[in-house]
Amino acid sequence: MLSKYKKNFEKQVMGYLSYLPDFKNFQNLADEMKLYNTENNQFDVLTYTNKNGNCLGIVGIQLTSHFVIIRYLSLAPSYRTEEVIQEIMTELNNLYPNQKISTLPNWTMLLKYTE
Repeated sequence: MLSKYKKNFEKQVMGYLSYLPDFKNFQNLADEMKLYNTENNQFDVLTYTNKNGNCLGIVGIQLTSHFVIIRYLSLAPSYRTEEVIQEIMTELNNLYPNQKISTLPNWTMLLKYTE
């Protein structure tokens, strides 16, 4: 299940960001977290949780009036499966039915799940 970022998931979000090469540098990680702790921002991170409420991954997005742009997807190693990715993409489509899903260049392989 995808949920909007909440401050109580901050450590988990930082942990999942650290899986991604761009966020190995602490300053990049801190700058990214500032985006999600600012009100009225076009950037958001969604947490992917199981039925027990355990955080299993994150999806970083940028919202525009016509698009939801996936900036990154980071999952726990055992959840990096086609089924989980398909579930996340389906949920994104359901959360933002009036916007087209797009990605940054490094994540275009996710677009096959939106068709």
